[in-house]
Amino acid sequence: MMKLPQKICPVVDRAVWIDRLGRAGARFIQLRIKDLGAEDLLREVRQAKELARRHGVSLVLNDYWQIAADEALDWVHLGQEDLDTADIAAIRRAGLRLGVSTHSHEELDRALSLEPDYVALGPVWPTTLKKMIWGAQGTERLAEWKGLIGERPLVAIGGITAARVPACMAAGADCVAAVSDFVLQEDPETQVRVWLDAAERAA
Repeated sequence: MMKLPQKICPVVDRAVWIDRLGRAGARFIQLRIKDLGAEDLLREVRQAKELARRHGVSLVLNDYWQIAADEALDWVHLGQEDLDTADIAAIRRAGLRLGVSTHSHEELDRALSLEPDYVALGPVWPTTLKKMIWGAQGTERLAEWKGLIGERPLVAIGGITAARVPACMAAGADCVAAVSDFVLQEDPETQVRVWLDAAERAA
């Protein structure tokens, strides 16, 4: 089973963040865009792709598997709703690596049937960033998930701060992801280094 490019994964909504966080040392970044029309979306993805190439970043595109395939990206991340319409065979033919969000045992079973390259679990802690029908999973659920997925990489997300990184890693997470603790900080570049240090010390 493959290892992920890095132990941290900032989640961002614009290509400019790939430049800023990539310069700071982030090498595994998810681009999650929810508010752009088709033309602007494609322009943003192409800019992100170029910036990722420049900084040696493995770029994960959230949701838009067809664009990820057309643009020959490395990774695509799909939520459970996305799986309803995604063409998994086409994703594999395009050589995309696949990450899948999970929140329950049923969703985990569905994800594992697709042989994903990583499984994400969240929210580990409460998050206010988006409305979730799922409550906080806790680090105990991370440990349970790791036991169920074995060597497959596990990504923790939801309410994670730099101070909570060690608890996630100790519970079995191979990678920790966050939105707010990067993009809402006064100094996101320093946050990258703080997170990397926390992840390394927890390993």
